[in-house]
Amino acid sequence: MKILLTGGGTAGHVMPNLALVPELKARGYDIVYVGSYNGMEKGLVEREGIRYLGISSGKLRRYFDWKNFTDPFRVLKGFGEAKKILKAERPDVVFSKGGYVAVPVVRAAKGLHIPVVIHEADLTPGLANKLSLSTATTVCCNFPETLEHLPKDKAVLTGMPIRANLLSGSREAGLARAGFSGEKPVLMIIGGSLGSVAVNKAVRAVLPTLLEKFDVLHLCGRGNLAPELDGTPGYVQQEFANEELADYYAAADVFISRAGANVICELLALGKPNLLIPYPKTASRGDQILNARSFEKQGFSMVLEEEEITEPHILSDRVFALYEDRERYAAAMKGAAQSDGVRVVADLIDSARSGGGKGRKF
Repeated sequence: MKILLTGGGTAGHVMPNLALVPELKARGYDIVYVGSYNGMEKGLVEREGIRYLGISSGKLRRYFDWKNFTDPFRVLKGFGEAKKILKAERPDVVFSKGGYVAVPVVRAAKGLHIPVVIHEADLTPGLANKLSLSTATTVCCNFPETLEHLPKDKAVLTGMPIRANLLSGSREAGLARAGFSGEKPVLMIIGGSLGSVAVNKAVRAVLPTLLEKFDVLHLCGRGNLAPELDGTPGYVQQEFANEELADYYAAADVFISRAGANVICELLALGKPNLLIPYPKTASRGDQILNARSFEKQGFSMVLEEEEITEPHILSDRVFALYEDRERYAAAMKGAAQSDGVRVVADLIDSARSGGGKGRKF
């Protein structure tokens, strides 16, 4: 059996795919991944020893940009390249986590009668997945509210596939990796795989205040290190965390994070109290705001709008309030009805493979 995975553009489009890999291998699947030639997904996938094939891709934008006139041609080229790959690889099923690179892959798969399973992580479908819905045999989703936005005959509430290793980190190892003594609680900041200038700036503006209470572990994103802060007692900054991430998660007591679906579901699975600062509508389609408000409504998260962090004391006050009320948030998350996203999605992939693909045009 062979499965072709696709998705890229951000870590949120890649990590759930990687979370599925051990289960898919255990079920006997040969795995190949299709992403963009030079996207961030390439390094993440190849690091896991998975065969990676690149195609041309163009970004799907909702705003004016001169590249909007050239990217459609890249998408068309990507469609041709994806079709060629599918004919050569002959997968039994395609699984897409979304992102603009996935669109030509799933459209080509439909033309070849290959069953397609899609996962939508955010509360409302992104543009790439909207363009892919008609190709899908099954559409998995993460929030109960999302079912209202999907075809009823295809939609299944599965939850998020989460990497099993993230749930088995060591607090002691995390403290040792960061060089923290463990005498203070640990505040961890996650700006997202592309980083967050606004959040980084706001955290650093109140860093002396935060350090009075916490040791601070700051994942700030590529190119966002502040060298002048190197050596600050109790403060550790990194662009990213890879193999050490599970231990960092275990070591942290509370979090500041963007509200991408992938990371907030990891925090939910870990039961970690968190302050979410979603991307504003001026910089996104508003999906993170919806994600954050859903988690706030369920009692899992505290939410602070980006516009509010221009007043530095507001951020530090909210973090202190979160820590003081941490047990209430942890209890709410512990009581959440969480599904085993990896197993449920893998079951749906098996079902699509065995029930679809008649008349494939290889």
